Amino acid sequence: MTKIENEQQYRWALSRVEEILPMVKDDTPLTDPYSIELELLSGLVADYSDEHYSIGEPTLVDMLKLRMYEMGLTQVALSKLLGITPSRICEYLSGKKEPTLRQARIISTKLNIDPSIVLGV
Repeated sequence: MTKIENEQQYRWALSRVEEILPMVKDDTPLTDPYSIELELLSGLVADYSDEHYSIGEPTLVDMLKLRMYEMGLTQVALSKLLGITPSRICEYLSGKKEPTLRQARIISTKLNIDPSIVLGV
């Protein structure tokens, strides 16, 4: 098998990985049959998962909402923290507007959000 073709094969491979995982320890030789099988099946399962269950990249809206939740901030409190008007925060959260470069720097720095996410690149 060079690729998992369907959900049934995926579930079987995932089940098999769970069965043989306890049989392979850190000191198990790479030439051990269980170690070889685990390596091969793990790669196939990972490839299928990436193709069919990928989460995707977070958006600025996702990250702003997450940081607001983590920091216990309302939109007003977030606007004060960032020095950006509440209406502009509302526009960011609704996806209607993108931040300027200056605002993106502030958001990235004060909320510890990767600049590529803030800039949408």
